[in-house]
Amino acid sequence: MVSKLASQHVTVALSGDGGDELFAGYDKYRVEARERRYRFLPAPARRLAGAIGEALPDGARGRNFLRHLALVGHERYLDASTLFRRDQKERLFRDDVFALLAQHDPWRAEAQHLAAANGRWLSALQYLDLKSYLPLDILTKVDRMSMAHSIEARVPLLDHKLVEFAATIPPELNLRGGTTKYVFKQAMRGILPDAIIDRPKHGFAVPLGHWFRGRLGSFVRELLLSERSRRRGIFNAAYIERLVRRLELGRELDFHVWTLISFELWCRTFLDERVGVRASS
Repeated sequence: MVSKLASQHVTVALSGDGGDELFAGYDKYRVEARERRYRFLPAPARRLAGAIGEALPDGARGRNFLRHLALVGHERYLDASTLFRRDQKERLFRDDVFALLAQHDPWRAEAQHLAAANGRWLSALQYLDLKSYLPLDILTKVDRMSMAHSIEARVPLLDHKLVEFAATIPPELNLRGGTTKYVFKQAMRGILPDAIIDRPKHGFAVPLGHWFRGRLGSFVRELLLSERSRRRGIFNAAYIERLVRRLELGRELDFHVWTLISFELWCRTFLDERVGVRASS
């Protein structure tokens, strides 16, 4: 939508992508720094906190914080970066499908990188996001959506000289006292108005929950609980139904359901015709 509107006026646009990875702008870095302070608590206390967190319902306030106290550094960060946790995946997939998936650890390389982080934990997280999340998610979406409307999106913050310089910045200058992008903001003082520099971070969130619990409610049910999806034999239909029902009751499962919708539509477009899964719905 943004690209479509911009295409009415320009053919080249500048994007600020890369700044969060280079200068530690994500809130998750601040959350991780806060949770990391509790790693010195006695192991029994952390395990107890984790058990309490696991017992709380999904979406309950403080649930993830308590759960994360029982995890070590790389486990904690990867858990926070994953929509469906392992126990949820066991219920989501049929037994035979989960058994196949369990033979491969998609996070192995990331876990090895974080486990080997030598003291500079924040730098390790930034590097991981710079090498994976940024190119595989952020830049991919920007490139496809902008080019779909004949706009050339350029990313000046990813100039290789700036990236190389940013890699030398000590982590305590990127995240200081709970302030993200600290050194970048200081560098911009006097160049940009303080009102812009100090403005709270605001993403481009889509109101998925409002849509799914409103006008798109029937679409969600008809798509995810369709006979066509069941016949494919990938997911546990009972778990999908519980997930949709909990979404309808107000649980914050918007991105879980969005991910399943995206996968279902991908299957219908690229998979079903090859494997012969056909249905009227």
